[in-house]
Amino acid sequence: MSTIFGQIVDGEIPARVVYEDETTFAFLDANPLAPGHTLVIPKDEYERLNDVPEDVAADLYATIHRVIPAVEEAVDADATTVAFNNGEAAGQEVPHVHCHVVPRFEGDGGGPIHAIAGETPDLDDDELDEIADEIADRT
Repeated sequence: MSTIFGQIVDGEIPARVVYEDETTFAFLDANPLAPGHTLVIPKDEYERLNDVPEDVAADLYATIHRVIPAVEEAVDADATTVAFNNGEAAGQEVPHVHCHVVPRFEGDGGGPIHAIAGETPDLDDDELDEIADEIADRT
């Protein structure tokens, strides 16, 4: 069964498409957080960012890079928040990789990306070193 985003790509569900190429697709979010809130997706369905092949990831970033200034200019935004929710625990509601390009305006009441985490952990230098080593060992 295709996700709602796959159905949009296939033309089964209407959307306000703002960009499309061979591998990527961008359209206005049906439940926008701000005027111009745009979703950028790979046409093929991948549930998480780590599932996206490198060539498709490069195409996805190129589309994001293209869409951001277009969105900002179209709605006269002061900036944008650009984010992925990677997995259900992170708030991903549709299991199809999608990037949110959310226009931001001076005084809009929104916070920085750090505001999403709630309470921040208190980590000492040894814990930070251990985490950094664990990540480095896996990259």
